[in-house]
Amino acid sequence: MEGEEDTMGTARGSAMWSNGGGPGDDEEVVEAEQQKQQRPIASGDHMDVEAYAGLYSGRTRIVRLMFIADRCGNPSTQMEALRMAYDEIKEGEDTQLHREVVKKIDGRLGPGYELDHVWADAVDRRAEQRKEKLESELNSYKTNLIKESIRMGYNDFGDFHYAHGMLGDAFKSYVRTRDYCTNSKHIIQTCLNVILVSIEMGQFMHVTNYVSKAEQASEVLEPVTVAKLKCAAGLAHLEAKKYKLAARKFLETGIELGNQYSEVIAAQDVATYGGLCALASFDRTELKNKVIDNINFRNFLELVPEVRELIHDFYASRYATCLEYLENLKETLLLDIHLHDHVETLYTLIRHKAIIQYTHPFISVDLHTMADAFKTSVSGLEKELEALITDNQIQARIDSHNKILYARHADQRNATFQRVLQTGVDFDKDVKAMLLRANLFKHEHNAKATRKFGFI
Repeated sequence: MEGEEDTMGTARGSAMWSNGGGPGDDEEVVEAEQQKQQRPIASGDHMDVEAYAGLYSGRTRIVRLMFIADRCGNPSTQMEALRMAYDEIKEGEDTQLHREVVKKIDGRLGPGYELDHVWADAVDRRAEQRKEKLESELNSYKTNLIKESIRMGYNDFGDFHYAHGMLGDAFKSYVRTRDYCTNSKHIIQTCLNVILVSIEMGQFMHVTNYVSKAEQASEVLEPVTVAKLKCAAGLAHLEAKKYKLAARKFLETGIELGNQYSEVIAAQDVATYGGLCALASFDRTELKNKVIDNINFRNFLELVPEVRELIHDFYASRYATCLEYLENLKETLLLDIHLHDHVETLYTLIRHKAIIQYTHPFISVDLHTMADAFKTSVSGLEKELEALITDNQIQARIDSHNKILYARHADQRNATFQRVLQTGVDFDKDVKAMLLRANLFKHEHNAKATRKFGFI
């Protein structure tokens, strides 16, 4: 447990959307900045920031708003996100986050959105007094050796550090409560607190570990807690690019979740993450049984009609409509704090699966017709097919002159002859075996052999 604490350090809001922790040395910092500049920037023209922020609560609402402001290419959307983040921060106690958002605003919202020194100083003074009081109470609890009081003392410290943006210290405090838990409910609460902070810091290895620890107390887990753990595990698998495992976790999430986990994820996110990961990793049978016919997950899909429709279009082989829905969603997904790094990969996997399924039933396909179906050029489609053929995902060859794709199906006539010959050989072998057995019985070979050895 001490090892876990040592890995964290003191994390501030500057690494709040790192999704895996910040780089350690100068070279890694430069590389990270270069990668950040290369990432696609979404315009955010059609995004309702207020409605989006309303899906979340607590720190994640602020973090998501600031993330949108960083990546959105639309100035009005960017300013709206920063304005809402500023107002939300003033409701809390994180003065460092307040300074960061003021720096991003840079005076563009007028005098009402500048650094509030009076508020920040007052919050810092109260925080110092509160910290001294908590330390005094915790020392008193330790002197009296009251386990429950010590647990509550560390838990209060964790809440205090989390509220002030000191995520590393919050993690350490929450982890320490585990030594003083006296029942399974306390352990589950500790695990949920650690999971929350770990997600904020992008430390998904800890998320996976503490989800497993919480699930060990399955006898006292309530349905809503199970749903929260499924979501947390799904996010960890998503971050690790294990899309099939992520899809399964989101699909297993119970409808009891509702808006009970808004400090981490919204029900709409469960539908979006689960639906896209399933499309990218499931075969047709799994898609039908585990997604389309999944009554529980259908309730989540109803919250995001676009995802529901694109899944049905994909299964029904209406690829042009499916890809159109995906394209319409892309702008919003690129502004999602958990999904943005995976959008291009997921879209590529889904598109490749669509191309493979389109070609599978045919002996030959006209590339012009196929290009129309996928809303792309013939040359672009040809390159995609070349990559899939090279990767051995499609058994076919391309006639570049006539623009026709020919499937490399086995010679059906020769295969039929081979099956018939093999059936004849098997039949001949079975007949000879039956004749031999019949002759042995006829001449009572077994009885003679038994008498010879004196058993009768």
